[in-house]
Amino acid sequence: MNAHAVAAAGIAAAADRFEASARRTAAAPLADGETIERLGARITLEANASVLRTADEMTGALLDVLA
Repeated sequence: MNAHAVAAAGIAAAADRFEASARRTAAAPLADGETIERLGARITLEANASVLRTADEMTGALLDVLA
């Protein structure tokens, strides 16, 4: 499993969710649940960014060991 690819896909999906929610909010400003949807998308994006950072750190540590 490639953590970089999984995290990048998760970031893209979260950004898409956020954008779709923002569009729905622009069309119907009083729509229920859109604030929660955007918060969920933000948290998902932050979690995937954290996975990506950790994978980068682990790759760097592995390269240091092999060098």
